[in-house]
Amino acid sequence: MAINTKSGKNIIRFIIGIILLADIALIFVNWHLASSTATPGEEVRALRRRRDVMAADIRRAELIRAGLPSVETETASFMQKDLRPDAAWSSSIVEDLAALARDSGLQIISTEHFRQKPIENRGVDEITITISMQGAYPSLVSFINALERSKNFYLLDSLSLDSSSEGTLKLNLALRTYFHL
Repeated sequence: MAINTKSGKNIIRFIIGIILLADIALIFVNWHLASSTATPGEEVRALRRRRDVMAADIRRAELIRAGLPSVETETASFMQKDLRPDAAWSSSIVEDLAALARDSGLQIISTEHFRQKPIENRGVDEITITISMQGAYPSLVSFINALERSKNFYLLDSLSLDSSSEGTLKLNLALRTYFHL
């Protein structure tokens, strides 16, 4: 059977063109698969590891979310129990530090730089304190221990010691404390 018409020859050319395009597409797919360094089994294992890591992250996030109510309760308890109310904060700090120094056998040389700074969205004010005192070494150690055990909450930011001409030591402290509003 011979196809002599021009339209018949065009149909055959079109079909051959489609077959060539399909061959080129298959060559590309084959080249892409051959150039891949991982076998399908390795790719599946890599995807499973990735899934397991994501699942572990989700479990950790769920545990954190489940623990948030207890953290909020503990925080509220800490704020009410351990932080003093904001009223008359400067006199209560001075009195407390003076009592701790006196009970430890230290003499306060200077109390400087009471700086109050509100902590946004937390309902607390941060008070930064710089204080200098002098005394014997055992008294300094006793003061720091008393500061740690104080019913008031203090954070010790820095501490430095200097010797004085009278044979005593000078203690310079930078502290922070917080008051709830």
